[in-house]
Amino acid sequence: MTSRVRTVVDRVVVGVGLLLLWQVAHMAAGTYWLSSPWQTLQRLGELAASGELARHAAYTLRAAGYGFVLGGVPGLLLPFLLRRLPIVSATIMPFMVAGYGLPKLALAPLFILWFGIGIESKVAVVAAATFFLVFFNVEAGVRALDLKLVRMAQILGASEMQVARHVILPGAVPFVFAGIRTATPYAIGAAVIAELISSNRGLGYLVQLGASNFDARTMIAAVVATTAIVVGANSVVNALERWLLRWRPRSGFAAGAASGEF
Repeated sequence: MTSRVRTVVDRVVVGVGLLLLWQVAHMAAGTYWLSSPWQTLQRLGELAASGELARHAAYTLRAAGYGFVLGGVPGLLLPFLLRRLPIVSATIMPFMVAGYGLPKLALAPLFILWFGIGIESKVAVVAAATFFLVFFNVEAGVRALDLKLVRMAQILGASEMQVARHVILPGAVPFVFAGIRTATPYAIGAAVIAELISSNRGLGYLVQLGASNFDARTMIAAVVATTAIVVGANSVVNALERWLLRWRPRSGFAAGAASGEF
């Protein structure tokens, strides 16, 4: 059995085990407190058939996407700029660390006060949550670059733009994707939590609606839908990373594992 097939089988076994645990918990707690996997699937079908699931999921994805762009793009570009401004970098880095440690979701009520209950407040929460995750991953990549390669390129006559394009950017790309991969579930989760606090649309609103109606089926269905979206988004990021970094050689262990030698 190859490593890839073994991984798929292991994941199926774990998934089945989790479903069995879910069913056992449902039988112990009762439908009022926890819907069964089958009841949750039925509720998901009802929400999908009525169009509610698509409408609420689209709203959450829109908030997460806008916030990810507004927070992630500056978080991606700023480390490259600070590399050229070491004094500025040394000055603001303690404040960046303080901002990273600040609980972003605790700012949600403040953003709602500033921007209202519309999508703007959700976008602000997501942007605040994703900016620092992307920034510190990319900043670590920029710091990890071998300065000898940079100096060698400069000695050979490469301009700053050429150094950035052919040395710095390729070296930092794995860290960029690490930041994106880390920030993606946080973006979706932040949007859902902001919707939980105050919203009339979105998967978070659907969870809150189920809670206010003592409807465990709707609550669990919304949570399952959110989880599925996170898994799907993470798969897209991983696929994009593999395609863009196909030039990167794998380690001997990884290559051996992929071929089933280990």
